[in-house]
Amino acid sequence: MINRLLRNKASIDDISIPDFGWELTREEKSIRQWVNPEQTIALSLNFFKVEPDIPTMDDWNALRRYYRNQIVPRKGGLIEVEPITLRGYNLIKAIFKFPQAESGMTYLSSLTLPFAKYSYVVKIQAMEGGVTGMRDSFMLDKLIREGKVTIDEAGNPKGWACDPYLKGFLGGTLMNLSESEEYDNRFRMHPLSLSRKMLRQIEAEIGFSSGLQKLKPFG
Repeated sequence: MINRLLRNKASIDDISIPDFGWELTREEKSIRQWVNPEQTIALSLNFFKVEPDIPTMDDWNALRRYYRNQIVPRKGGLIEVEPITLRGYNLIKAIFKFPQAESGMTYLSSLTLPFAKYSYVVKIQAMEGGVTGMRDSFMLDKLIREGKVTIDEAGNPKGWACDPYLKGFLGGTLMNLSESEEYDNRFRMHPLSLSRKMLRQIEAEIGFSSGLQKLKPFG
């Protein structure tokens, strides 16, 4: 566990997270970053000394629309944007997907704790490597055989991919059924499964300094 220091002024030291025993590759006043031995996952704790640019923490449809508008121009897609409460603080839990240049996906997961003039973001960036798309292919074949996904006249799978919060939305790279959390145990070494597992451990072990209670809350 990273040492936690109590300070009167907000700083990156006001939050502690597990580092999983990984190499610390970057340490500055605004960011600490660790990389796993395989060089496929990067974990970072980020401190932003500016007013958060998110629009709200009260209207989750508006918040999801904000994130969607941010990532779709980069061909990204939503996997999850949900409220979460840790140690009495309200955070945003988010998972996005982005297609890689050659093949496969990169998954970006985060926990965001906003205040009026500051914000803290824990980020996990996990990349598909090697033979990509195996999770998608296996589950698509399985769900077609089970009749849960059908093939239309053009040869496209129907009921396979969608935005998890906006029915009928077709922009970016949509979440598909294989990326549901219920299949993580079947694909334990997949970057999305690993990201969710890391998030659960971070949620269990994250620490907040008492100094954060003095900060003006967001909104």
